Amino acid sequence: MHTPRDSLSTQLKSLPRSAWILFAGTFINRFGSFVIPFLALYMTRQGFTTGQAGMAIAAYGVGHLIASFLGGHLADTFGRRKTIVLSMFSTAGTMMLLSQAQSLEALVGITFLVGLSAEIYRPASSALLADMIPAGQRVVAFSAYRWALNAGWALGPATAGFLMERSFFWLFVGNAVTATIYGVIALKALPRGVFVTSASGGWGATFRAIGRDARFMKMLAASLVVAIIFMQMTSTFSLEITRQGYAPSVYGMLISLNGLLVIVFELPLITFTQRFAARSVIAYGYLLIGVGFALTGVSQSIVAFSFVVVVFTIGEMISFPVLSAYVADLAPPEFRGRYMGAFGLSWAVALIGGPAAGLLLFGKHPIFLWTACGFMGVIAAVIVLSLPRPVRQ
Repeated sequence: MHTPRDSLSTQLKSLPRSAWILFAGTFINRFGSFVIPFLALYMTRQGFTTGQAGMAIAAYGVGHLIASFLGGHLADTFGRRKTIVLSMFSTAGTMMLLSQAQSLEALVGITFLVGLSAEIYRPASSALLADMIPAGQRVVAFSAYRWALNAGWALGPATAGFLMERSFFWLFVGNAVTATIYGVIALKALPRGVFVTSASGGWGATFRAIGRDARFMKMLAASLVVAIIFMQMTSTFSLEITRQGYAPSVYGMLISLNGLLVIVFELPLITFTQRFAARSVIAYGYLLIGVGFALTGVSQSIVAFSFVVVVFTIGEMISFPVLSAYVADLAPPEFRGRYMGAFGLSWAVALIGGPAAGLLLFGKHPIFLWTACGFMGVIAAVIVLSLPRPVRQ
């Protein structure tokens, strides 16, 4: 068993082969996640208003919300691998349906189905990773998982930005193809017939366990606040870039910068940050996320926007891996899939309300939105610092 003071290479070498298969499939799927980050731009270019674009993004969030419940339940009863396979194949189908939607009703309705299908896999993936990695070793494992996500995030949007200037249709095709590839990988290579706890009880028992866990509840609240801030990256941040007169490809490159920074620096950084109390690391990270987005309000040049990305990415890198390991350690094994699904609710709720609220404030005046992001970062940090000591990592 390794310790937080072991070298990064030692900790990575200790991860099982099945974890690396999970990382590979995650990278492929994330690389092809072209559509949702550009959905606001796609709809406004089709003649819809920013408010109507917000409705579609909120519909994705409603799908995500239901998927958090359904995915957690399926992960604990149907199986982690089968849930991932179901999610990927259904995502491919709904993406192609979305490419043909023309009316607002169709766009909103099918975007809901995309959110439902595309997000079912998340609780299953997190639960599977926690199953494979013992407590005390999960910070590096979840950081490696995030590395795969962000490697795809770094390469995908840059590719999507250039494809979009030619035809949006190819974004939908690419999204569907990469989801299918991950589905095949999961079907053939992830562990079979294990990690299913059919006798673990239902959501009622899970919620009773969560309700008694003050640390989880406070972390859930803080995560919701930060998730609302972070949702601006895939909605109003793109509009701020184009409002300043830059092409959509600039937004794609800035989003890729976020992923590249995580790829290069997060794994080495967590070998240092995992030595400290989880609540301090998470709180400082949340504060930096708020400050970074607040700086968007005074940015005009590409250099300034790049600095914004650097600041909030540092906050992301130091807080998110520790947060994921913290939640996985809190989750009872028999409820692990549903616990991870419940935690995902904070991001699902933020996806429902965050972009819509952000677009509303942005429509009033962009400075209102970016100032609010700064205040919310402070609030999230204070909530985390109120957690009782000690906190397991």
